Amino acid sequence: MAIDIEDTTHAVEAAAVMGLLPARPRVLALGEPTHGEDTLLDVRNDLFRQLVEKEGYRTIAIESGCLAGLIVDDHITSGEGSLDEVMEHGFTHGFGASAANRELVRWMRAYNDGRPASEQLRFAGFDGPLEITGAESPRQALTALHAYLAAGVDADLLPCTAEALDRLLGPDGSWTEPAAMRDPTRSVGRSAAATELRLLADDLVALLDERTPHLITLTSREEWHRARLYGRTATGLLRYHFWMADTSPSRMARLVGLRGRMMADNVLALAERGPVLVFAHNGHLQRNKSTMTLGDLRLEWWSAGALVSAHLGERYAFLAMALGTIPHQGVDTPPQDTVEGLLYAQPEDRHLVDAPRLAAALADTRPAHRVSPWFGYSPLDPTHLADSDGIVFVKHVPRSPSGGPGA
Repeated sequence: MAIDIEDTTHAVEAAAVMGLLPARPRVLALGEPTHGEDTLLDVRNDLFRQLVEKEGYRTIAIESGCLAGLIVDDHITSGEGSLDEVMEHGFTHGFGASAANRELVRWMRAYNDGRPASEQLRFAGFDGPLEITGAESPRQALTALHAYLAAGVDADLLPCTAEALDRLLGPDGSWTEPAAMRDPTRSVGRSAAATELRLLADDLVALLDERTPHLITLTSREEWHRARLYGRTATGLLRYHFWMADTSPSRMARLVGLRGRMMADNVLALAERGPVLVFAHNGHLQRNKSTMTLGDLRLEWWSAGALVSAHLGERYAFLAMALGTIPHQGVDTPPQDTVEGLLYAQPEDRHLVDAPRLAAALADTRPAHRVSPWFGYSPLDPTHLADSDGIVFVKHVPRSPSGGPGA
């Protein structure tokens, strides 16, 4: 494609990102097209540092478990735990092995050192407590929510005792049974105990909402926000387990859709508190409908980004990331008739592209879809370029010394 796109490209800097947008968005999301590559996370770290220092963002949320992320947040705000412990227990999906994630945590802790709480950075995982093999037990979220309420309201207002909750939860292994992901009959999500737990969780969340003025005064707004997270997670997990036990053709579509909703709910809750920087796979942050094929089954659902965008409108911005080569994964120079091929021909190793202007420049052409020989890399969809506000293009991705498989 002989198209001049020089006027659509910029350096990957905070000022250039803000120049693409009508105003500072409440949620600014940066996607990645593959997991486990520290080169891409280094780009994220550099851009997020600039956005924190120059644009006033104070929360960084990444695609990792929301409950585990509390360990990271406690470390960067109060120094609780060693860095090694935080990387081991504060990340899910294997992301704690990443050197770039380790550097992000180290930098956030150093940034907060000596600053008042109102000026500190906060960290959040915004994924549910989910892995490819299934979902966690709702025990941690449910018992933490119950304990918070038990300390702040009269006992007769609680829908159950802690002992009754423990009895209904039973052994955690029954919830985390790996075979349940493929065999719904192995799931406990529709057992009598699980059904009762869903009702109790709903009552506990309702009580939390009803008593908000009292609880915020009695404890703190921070503890109340954390209790809300426990409530969202408990109800979300129980709903997810319910659909794991489903035997209809809708089962998998519901599961991926529920994960997207849990992600979106967490991002929206963070956005209530202030401007948020979000990082995850492009597929979780895109505005257009997500699709996936599992054997003969085609799934369609709305991702977290699509849901957040629907709620926030222009207060949500999305930068997709694309790349040229990943030699160690067999991803070679992109064909010239693809969008990646066009961007690869530019002289810079990294650049920011005005996606709507690029889409307009390509309106009279039909860029080919790039086909990746490696399942772990998701190329750009040329038909949805204008659905992102920008593209961060990285020409070469060398092998990372660390990283995890992701989900």
